Amino acid sequence: MKRSTEIHAERIATCRWNHFLVFCILWVPVSVCFAGESSWPRFRGNAQSTGLAKESLPDSLVVLWAARVPDGIESTAAIRDGTVFVGGLDGNLYAFDFATGALKWTYSAGGPIKASPLVEDNRVFVGDEDGGFHAVDASSGKGLWTYRTGGEIISSAAAHEGRVIFGSYDQFLYCLAAADGTLVWKVETEGYVHGSPALWGERVLVAGCDGLLRMLSVADGDEISRVELLDYVAASVAVRGGRAYAGTFGNQVLGLDLPAARVLWRYEHPSRKFPFYASPALTEKHVIVAGRDRMVRALRPDNGEVIWIRSFRSRLDSSPVIAGNQVYVGTTGGRIVALNLASGDPRWEFVTGSAVLASPSVAGGRLVIGTAGGTLFCFGNEVRE
Repeated sequence: MKRSTEIHAERIATCRWNHFLVFCILWVPVSVCFAGESSWPRFRGNAQSTGLAKESLPDSLVVLWAARVPDGIESTAAIRDGTVFVGGLDGNLYAFDFATGALKWTYSAGGPIKASPLVEDNRVFVGDEDGGFHAVDASSGKGLWTYRTGGEIISSAAAHEGRVIFGSYDQFLYCLAAADGTLVWKVETEGYVHGSPALWGERVLVAGCDGLLRMLSVADGDEISRVELLDYVAASVAVRGGRAYAGTFGNQVLGLDLPAARVLWRYEHPSRKFPFYASPALTEKHVIVAGRDRMVRALRPDNGEVIWIRSFRSRLDSSPVIAGNQVYVGTTGGRIVALNLASGDPRWEFVTGSAVLASPSVAGGRLVIGTAGGTLFCFGNEVRE
């Protein structure tokens, strides 16, 4: 139980934060730099779930706008065609103007939304905790169709040639026709499917609470291969160059050879035994993983050796994102930080006043991320006239 002094300190911090937030929302800069047409259409940014942005960000970010979402945000935002899409724990899908933060529309899904939206062909696809998977018109917010599963949906969807693929807590991986939501195929697993599927050519990869990495045919869902991981996996698998990487609830990070369907290496901290909930971010030379052991580490992709480790005061469920030579991640202690990719040295920090469980989204020279307290931040480089 918290001591009265701790509760009093939290109330003071919250009060100060609320005053600051009102200022952020009401203040509108004369002009801001907005860098073009890049997008972040799904969780981890691309179909391989690498968490690698196509661009770098300014060295020192400032708040360009902040928007409110009642009941909080755990969903990672998607950014496309000048709009930010994010799910709320109040059961609504929100669309905000990327330039100003102005609300464009809301769509009521019914159940709380923790999954991250997928934006494809002017449609937004997202699941909710009541087991509904929704297709929504990206321009108007009008519901197009809903498919009902037998369990909550935390998994974000992948898209491939007119199909959307996602997992459910009813222990199935689903493939639906994007046009009308009809079932193309579904594959039963042996545990909850929490993480998001990744694509590797014509194959879909998914790991789940059954301790298996499955490689399936996108065309018909037939299993091509499987790898025994030995532990639950809540994180999404990241793929690069014929290899996959994932953290487990067995306190390990795994490197896997996909053609050979085998584990190449296992990394485990020698003393701090905590699960990995966040998904890895990848470059040619780095596997960046954040954990509930309060650490972010960079590992070598070929053998899992440690390049650097950076410690924090709170756990990390937010999945890191790499933009240029920086790594961006949120902490449950309410901080958004930037670390140097080569060394792990801190470069920038922002205190949000609330836990950060969502992951960063990067597009147009900006970073967008939500907090458990219900604030959606857009950071960038302010330029005044």
